[in-house]
Amino acid sequence: MSEENSLYNPIVMDHFLNPRNMGDLDDADGIGEVGAAACGDIMKISLKIDDNGRISDAKFKTFGCGSAIASSSMATELVKGKTIEEALQLSNKNVVDALGGLPPVKIHCSVLAEEAIKAALDDYLKRHPEMASRVAAAEAAKEKKA
Repeated sequence: MSEENSLYNPIVMDHFLNPRNMGDLDDADGIGEVGAAACGDIMKISLKIDDNGRISDAKFKTFGCGSAIASSSMATELVKGKTIEEALQLSNKNVVDALGGLPPVKIHCSVLAEEAIKAALDDYLKRHPEMASRVAAAEAAKEKKA
């Protein structure tokens, strides 16, 4: 096992070696692409969202290290089946926790995954103002209760 592999736990290695949801959605409803100049990682997330605002499919393409690929894979797994409102709550901590941890120098990969998901959701909401209004109303109602 190489020294780099020893930095990663079995869950991270599994998502790196057997990534889930890799590829593009030709008929994507929302696409988010983000990158980190410091390390050269680039992530593209494509989402398919049904008429009820639920994510029915998610795919990714990532150019980067094992942590970047694993983070993208896990992030798509975490948002599939979620509503837009639920997916907007995704944080990089959720990704790190689901992966069972990442080395401190690789946490930025989970941040990119969060940003890519949110960029894809933002793209969808810009294309669907009626859904953006619904999401904003739901957020306002939630804040009012708090």
